Amino acid sequence: MKTIIKSVWLKTLLAVCVAQLFAGTAIAQNTTIKGTITDAKTGETLPYVSILIPGTTMGTASDADGRYAMTLKGNYATVKFTYVGYVSLEKTITPGTDQTINVKMSVDAAMLKEVTIKGKSRYRNRDNPAVQLIREVIAHKDQNKMAANEYVEYEQYEKISFALSNLSDNFKERRIFKNYQFLFKDQDSTAIGGKNMLPAYIQEKLSQIYFRKSPYTKKQLVLANRRAEFDAKFIDNDGLSAYFNRLYEDINIYDNDVSIATNLLLSPIANAAPTFYKYFIRDTIKTNTPWLIELGFVPRNKTDMLFEGKLFITLDGNYGVQNAYLTVNKDINLNFMRDLEARLEFEKGDDGRYHPAKTTLGMEFALGEKNAGFYGQRVVTFKNYTINQNRPDSVYRGPGEEIAYNKEVKTGESFWSTARHIPLERMELDIYKNVDTLQTIPSFKRTMDITTLFLAGYKSFGKVEVGPVNTFYSFNPVEGFRLRFGGRTTTELSKRVYFETYAAYGFKDQKWKYFLSGTYSFNNKSVYHFPLNYIRASYQRDTKIPGQDLQFVQEDNFLLSFKRGDNNRWLYNDVYKMEYVRELENHLSYRIGFTRWRQTPAGILRYEKLDGEGELQNVGYLNNTEANFELRYAPNEKFYQGKLYRTPIINKYPIFTLRYNAGLKGVFEGQNSYHNLLANISKRVYLSQFGYADLTTEGGYIFGNKIQFPLLTIHRANQTYAYQLNSYNLMNFLEFVSDHYASLDVQYYMNGFLFNKIPLLKKLKLREVFSFKGLIGGLRDENNPALNPSLYRFPVDEQGKPISYTLSREPYIEGSVGIANIFKLLRVDLVKRFTYLDNPNVSEWGIRARFRLDF
Repeated sequence: MKTIIKSVWLKTLLAVCVAQLFAGTAIAQNTTIKGTITDAKTGETLPYVSILIPGTTMGTASDADGRYAMTLKGNYATVKFTYVGYVSLEKTITPGTDQTINVKMSVDAAMLKEVTIKGKSRYRNRDNPAVQLIREVIAHKDQNKMAANEYVEYEQYEKISFALSNLSDNFKERRIFKNYQFLFKDQDSTAIGGKNMLPAYIQEKLSQIYFRKSPYTKKQLVLANRRAEFDAKFIDNDGLSAYFNRLYEDINIYDNDVSIATNLLLSPIANAAPTFYKYFIRDTIKTNTPWLIELGFVPRNKTDMLFEGKLFITLDGNYGVQNAYLTVNKDINLNFMRDLEARLEFEKGDDGRYHPAKTTLGMEFALGEKNAGFYGQRVVTFKNYTINQNRPDSVYRGPGEEIAYNKEVKTGESFWSTARHIPLERMELDIYKNVDTLQTIPSFKRTMDITTLFLAGYKSFGKVEVGPVNTFYSFNPVEGFRLRFGGRTTTELSKRVYFETYAAYGFKDQKWKYFLSGTYSFNNKSVYHFPLNYIRASYQRDTKIPGQDLQFVQEDNFLLSFKRGDNNRWLYNDVYKMEYVRELENHLSYRIGFTRWRQTPAGILRYEKLDGEGELQNVGYLNNTEANFELRYAPNEKFYQGKLYRTPIINKYPIFTLRYNAGLKGVFEGQNSYHNLLANISKRVYLSQFGYADLTTEGGYIFGNKIQFPLLTIHRANQTYAYQLNSYNLMNFLEFVSDHYASLDVQYYMNGFLFNKIPLLKKLKLREVFSFKGLIGGLRDENNPALNPSLYRFPVDEQGKPISYTLSREPYIEGSVGIANIFKLLRVDLVKRFTYLDNPNVSEWGIRARFRLDF
């Protein structure tokens, strides 16, 4: 559920706010022209030739093999072909007829230095002038980067906009859009090569950037920020903005890797680029000062996560990039990507180096070539460079991005018309007003209500909302058929005080379960949005599987009702909790709490110990009182805040978590004294075209003696048929108990690097995934029930045989190999357990599946 909610489709659907827009949309076709463009003399194909319809903005470009295709609506008579270093050429079109127009272009001798062009031959790096040139570019990267200067500062303007794309001509005539005709009045049917567009979202930001080389600092002082905002009942506007900016990150051609739609693609001027790219010298341009070399590049394997395009390299001894055009092959293993274009422009500064002047990244996402899609574009412009001027240390201190404006004051068009570096396009001008108008239309509100109920599980009634609906019905061996109903208050009731509750009833145990919490927010913000600053008191009486602490899902979720193997050892928990949570702007957070609970065994689970005569004595419950502290640091963390959980937008930065729980014996009937310390570090490691790996390492130690086993670490097991990232997928519930342990979890996603080389598989765009989970630990003698009769003995089965064990010198190990991206949303793993195979009722092999919707 987590990965589905975080997927771009669901978030983008929320952004445009009309879920029906996909239904059956197809683009009307009148005239289709296609063909191949070649050099008139050599016959070699010409990549990235510009193809335009004179008098319009309609156009496209040939691909890396010189092929092009274009669909036109209207009676256009000519098409024009232009290419740097070649004579422009026009061809006649016959309207209403699909036709093939192959083009041969001639070299413009006036623009080129004499170049010897050889016929096709086997490509190789050795003695290749194009490769020699790119090696010079790579060798001069350091002197062309911004870090070549001690200090740099500049003003930056960025604009990101989204629109529905590829809409048919009769799209707006649909009955469901009767009340939305105002959205179509500025529709530009000539945009994006003739594809109709419907603008839906826009955000603008103006910043002052301060860069310092040593110690390295890049500070963004945000001077103004403006965006189209949706009703907070339905959409987390901050999270939506963070997600869009994660998809459309800054492009720095001088970095080894460039982020595209949460994936890293190897830069064409990366240190290792000649191993994975082919390069071709296309032109020498003499009309520019200094002269430029146009260098084309394509991947050696078209399906790899690599770019294709062209670079314009300066011939002034600096070998800097003056312009760049980046795209990707249509066979690349990127989901939903229908089109991608990135253009980078540099201008020569007073210091003689080329500095970024403008970057444009446009990406179109769709489920098919002819369906409606979403087109997003991020434009960033730079001006007013100041080089090597030192500023006081106070300028560079603080978080990497700092707000320097009053958020309560909304800037309008009168400010932005003079502040923005470039004017808005015609289609973008009315987006702010249109989004505000949309939210006053009753039918739109109903659509958003249904969408929110489907995606987030809550139905809003103004001051309260009911949900989550996926917990209303579930079942388990203890409760049997279980019904639950609950809800919570919203900011419409109060921005300071929040209440949440539910009640559930099990028809087998015939017992009521319930939950109630009250929360007070100190910063007058929702208690579900960053930065949190609240105090909460709660009481819960409910069932629980010992040792289970699931993330991003309710434990009574209907889908988790289906489990394998023996699943009849449960607890009834009565939990009183008080906690204070505080998050700082630098993403350091802490949690201070106090918990008092009573555990009562359920199902066939028993709490038993030996009495003074050596007879088993049944203990009806366990009382415990605990003080809690958690410290967490997640630098540069971004997330989308849903109704239930934050969905992390994972980046390259590590996340550190430290937890400390202290058992308070004698406090509110607490029976135990101990100190439980846990540390966790997780990080995503990007490996460029080889994919990426998610690494998690965790360790824990419980100080104390004669600690009852329910208070020890019961390692997270998984007896469902879903692959769980944070659990051991072939471990049984309650199988291993420790008072000290260390673990390592590796999830390696190769992103199709191997499958792309196999002809039968590459068209399916399947991806390889590998995992390794290792756990070492143990139980000290003073906490081992077998050596201490006063301790609760480990659980046993119906025949009295033990089912819980301690880890010996041998670690617990499981691993898996899997296929991901099946139908673009399913991951299936073959999991193998390598150790402790003699334990009863264990599985050595298993098939587990997980929904994973990603790019």
